[in-house]
Amino acid sequence: MPPFTDQTLLRSLLDGIEQELPRAVELRRRLHAQPELAHGERATAAAVAAELPVDAQRAAGTGLLARIGAEDDAPPAPPAPVVAVRAELDGVPVQERTGASFSATGPAMHACGHDVHMAALVALTRAAHAYAQAHEHEHELPAPLLAVFQPSEEAYPSGAEELARGELAGVPLAAVVSAHIHPELAWGSVALDAGVVNASCDAIEIVVEGEPTHGAYPHHGRDPVLALAATVLALHAEVGRRVDPLAVASLSIGVLSAGSAENVVPATATARGALRAYRASDRDLLRELVEEVAQGTARAHGCRARVELVPGEPALENDAGIVQRARELLGAAGLQLAPAWRSAGSDDFAFLGTLAPLAMAFVGLEGAEGFRGRPLHHPELLVPDAAVGVTARALAVLYVAAASTHHEASRLGS
Repeated sequence: MPPFTDQTLLRSLLDGIEQELPRAVELRRRLHAQPELAHGERATAAAVAAELPVDAQRAAGTGLLARIGAEDDAPPAPPAPVVAVRAELDGVPVQERTGASFSATGPAMHACGHDVHMAALVALTRAAHAYAQAHEHEHELPAPLLAVFQPSEEAYPSGAEELARGELAGVPLAAVVSAHIHPELAWGSVALDAGVVNASCDAIEIVVEGEPTHGAYPHHGRDPVLALAATVLALHAEVGRRVDPLAVASLSIGVLSAGSAENVVPATATARGALRAYRASDRDLLRELVEEVAQGTARAHGCRARVELVPGEPALENDAGIVQRARELLGAAGLQLAPAWRSAGSDDFAFLGTLAPLAMAFVGLEGAEGFRGRPLHHPELLVPDAAVGVTARALAVLYVAAASTHHEASRLGS
């Protein structure tokens, strides 16, 4: 077997991706025009499966797994560790307003770039398959590539968590990598930093129970709206006083609901929101803080409170070794390294970090020809077709970097 050269492999994959781009862009447009929401991505998965060069295994309901690369020569030796490359299948519940010829017309759209991610991963998968076939007698791929098309990134229960506990739990993984478009980063640049780059996220619901009464006689009841309003204000204040100001931690309340008539003090009031943090200790603190403040404030108003918490994804922590090697390879893929960039956004990709080292890169869009700057999940966000190729190149860099890092670690350990 010839020695593994990551630069040579990367160049071959990039050439293969270039040949696949027209087909991948056409797939992207079809996926964009017909988005499906979390847990229901059946047509999306079928469209992706039809473009893959190998048969795909169903996973986590509507998800797909497709393996590229030679199996080990000598069973019953353990199967070779694989590098998993992930893309997401689902859209978001947003009505599209881009005006594109391939716009979605229903109540959902790909406003987070998942259509681009899928098409990019298909292009990489086809390029890797062509390379593996051309070198099948030399086993030239340093690690098999496992294409992971993950359902339900945008809603709980998480597709990544289901995969981590299910079909991927028994797979020998060398690493898991992914790339995500981002409109705040410069076109042609990729943000790739070691350590935590996305926050954990937990969903909360606070229900305050009071005593209903006529609005003209508030003293006959106990007002849950007032108690909840005080709770929301207290929570925002306490986060700023209980968490280290140098740490990343936030609480946001996105939904408030109560009552049905303007002259009635209702029986209950409800708030729903999210908790985010980089550090596990701050995540625990925020959870405790919500319970403490909600209970105490409700009692002070003569009401009762209950808090329901839905644990979400952990913080996303990039592996330093994969990041370092990927940074060294970006130039060969025609990409530039963006300035250090992290966010309090969250991604269930982090669940896969319980199985293997992982790395996520963020692919810039700002300044791309014809691109109108819009935030993620905005109804007017339209990612340019050219981003399919850039994202595919970023995924190729990450795959080669992860395979190279694993290959080197295995060589040193042997």
